[in-house]
Parts: sequence; C-alpha cells; structure tokens
Amino acid sequence: MSSLSSSESEEEDERIESYRKGGYHAVRIGDSFADGRYIAQRKLGWGQFSTVWLAYDTKTSNYVALKIHKSAPEFTQAGLHEVGLLSAIAEGDPTNSKHVVRLIDHFKHAGPNGQHLCMVNEFLGESLLRLIKFNRYKCLELDKVREICKCILIGLDYLHRQLGIIHTDLKPENVLLMSTIDPSKDPIRSGLTPILEKPEGNPNDRTTTNIIEKKLKRMARKAVTKIAERRASIGVVRPTVKPDRCLNGINVRCKIVDFGNACFADNPLSEEIQTREYRSPEVILRSGYSFSADMWSFACLAFELATGEIMFNPKKGQDYVEDEDHLALMMELLGKMPKKIAISGALSKDYFDRHGDLKRIRRLKNMSLDEVLVRKYKFSETDAKEFAEFLCPLLDFAPEKRPTAHKCLQHTWLNIGTQIKDEVKNE
Repeated sequence: MSSLSSSESEEEDERIESYRKGGYHAVRIGDSFADGRYIAQRKLGWGQFSTVWLAYDTKTSNYVALKIHKSAPEFTQAGLHEVGLLSAIAEGDPTNSKHVVRLIDHFKHAGPNGQHLCMVNEFLGESLLRLIKFNRYKCLELDKVREICKCILIGLDYLHRQLGIIHTDLKPENVLLMSTIDPSKDPIRSGLTPILEKPEGNPNDRTTTNIIEKKLKRMARKAVTKIAERRASIGVVRPTVKPDRCLNGINVRCKIVDFGNACFADNPLSEEIQTREYRSPEVILRSGYSFSADMWSFACLAFELATGEIMFNPKKGQDYVEDEDHLALMMELLGKMPKKIAISGALSKDYFDRHGDLKRIRRLKNMSLDEVLVRKYKFSETDAKEFAEFLCPLLDFAPEKRPTAHKCLQHTWLNIGTQIKDEVKNE
C-alpha cells in the first residue's frame, strides 16, 4: 500500500530487517520532529511505504497522524506525489467539509537510515474495513450505510468535479471514520496527557523490541486458539457464541484517504489501477478509465457495507485466470456485457471471442442484484428493490452511462437531509 491510515492493522508488524538504509525510520515514544513541533506518542500502524504515529502538535495543541516514509528515493518520490495532491485538496477546501483527509504539514527528517519524507494529516478513526470486522461481517443498518455513502459521495464529487482527481483505489480500507470506534483509542475522549519528552528507562531502540514482543504474543495467541479449537472439535468444550455488537453509539461520518495512487484525470499514471475486488471492467480490459472507475468501486464498497461481504471475489481456475472469473462474476450479476464494450479493450482478445462471449467460462449462473439481496442477505423485497435501483446504474458496463457522484447525491435512496442538500447546492 502506498499510503496508510491511522487505523492500519497491527496484527502483523513490519519486518525488523526493513529498519536499514533506505528503509523505515526507527521511532521512539517522545521523539520530536520538525524542530520539536511534533512529539511521537504511540504507533498507529504501518504500510509498505511508511509507518504512522500518533503525534502531539505543540504549536496547535492538537493530536495528528504523522506518516514517516522509507528513505529510499522511490518512496520519497511517491510521497511527494501524494503531497502534491493533498495540498491541492486542502487548498480547495478551506472549511475542511468535503470529507477528504486534510494534509496539515510536510517536511523531511534526517535519521540513521537516510532522509525521510514526513506527512502530517489530521487524526482520524478506524477504517470502514475495521467497522465491517467490528460488526462481524454482518449487514450494517441501511441508515448507517446511507450516511456513509453520503460522506463518500460528497468527497468524490469534490475530487471529480472541482479538482479533476481520480482516486483510483476506493475501498473500505481507504475510508476512515472521523472518530474512533473505541473512545479509549481517541486521545481527546480518553483524556490522554500528551508526552512531551522521552520517557526515562532503557535508551535502546524500542521499535525492534516492540516488534519482537508483539510477534511472540501473537504466536502465543494462535497456539491458545488452536488448542481451544481442537478441544471444541472433540467435544471437550463447547465454543462460546458472542452476542451481536451494537453500532448505535458509533459516529459513522467518514473521510476518503490514501492518495498515493490517485491522479489527475488528464494525467493518468498507470493502466492498472484499483484493488482487485473493486476493479472496474474497463480497467480489466484496458479500454481507458476516468472518474466513472471510482463510481464502480463506490458501488462495490456500498454493497459490502450493506451485506458484510465482498461483491466480486474472483478466483483463478484450472482453465481460466482471475480476470476472466472476475468478468464472469460481473455478468452473472449484471447480465451479458454488450459486445461493443467486451471487444473494445487492449486485453479483450485474452478473455472474449469475436462474438463477445467469454472464451473459457461458458456456463453462467445469472441472478439479479435484488434477488441476491433477498435470497442470500434476507433483505425485504422493498429494501432490496430500492438499494438495487441505487446501485445498478453505477455498475453499468458502459462507463459513460454511470451516474456521477453529484447525480448520486440527488438519488431518493439516500434520503438526503437538509445539511447534505445545502452542501451540494453550494457547489
């Protein structure tokens, strides 16, 4: 991943050997950055390009997310690309109301492993993926899905219409809640006292020690889990059933993050964009893409929020590749792809014959979206029909026919409130 949220999973830690020349910068609690302005409080997460830390801004007395890139030139270059986009986003949204993450500052920090580009973003909560996991992959209440969708669409409308930016990697991991699910994880709500200097004690690098300790703890947890599962399987103990979690007290307003792969529409950086499950057909076929590719990903994300499951989860088969299975899954749900579109891409001949039929997957099990919602996810007929009417236009095989984010915000399914209407009207 090219960028990182404040909620990145710490179930797996970055490798110790990555703390070397060109790699990560080792951070200790209490370390200061930018001439003492930012003080590291605790680690929030990591990605292939960077680590992210909760930091205290001594100038504004606010908590922020400090992202420290690896020092190799390619990581610095990728970071500078993201800084450019985020700077444009911040400049065009002085009131910070467009539901896109806000860049506060950026600078370079010299360390033993080289010079690291650092980005300071506003502190946000967990990702939508974490919310889905917290809800145990069950259907979210449709009212909460609507509220999340409104926020994302306002963000996409701002990016597309006002700035001409395509996100290119919209997915649950790249949308963060504006507040934490657990109040104890929020430095303000938990009453955290900011650390302003390095704690006394062992002066050795704690980064390495922490990684080793976490790996040992994780191994121990896995061992205990395996024993419990074994006992349950032979009838020694009965596995406990956890009650459903309530999301009533959780604020689901959210922001779009991670612009490491984003681009301006008039300057696309790559032909291959989007994470597999959220990838649009035109990207698979290499027939060109624009803002409508984000709208396809948005529809997949909305479905996942409403059902708890991924809309398209293709697999490689003995006789076909993952891309062809992906196209087949799309057609099972949405109907046959029009021949004109099927044969229009640079890679079309790899998957389709001259008639516009898939070469290696012939038997498709068709079921409409509203039928799937009713039969598999137990939606009421009314809810399924209304939700399908909102999603299906976004999943049109013809990219130019998909509604824009601005158009979607007017849709009756969203039941847009006065505040949201005003935000859209003022554009």
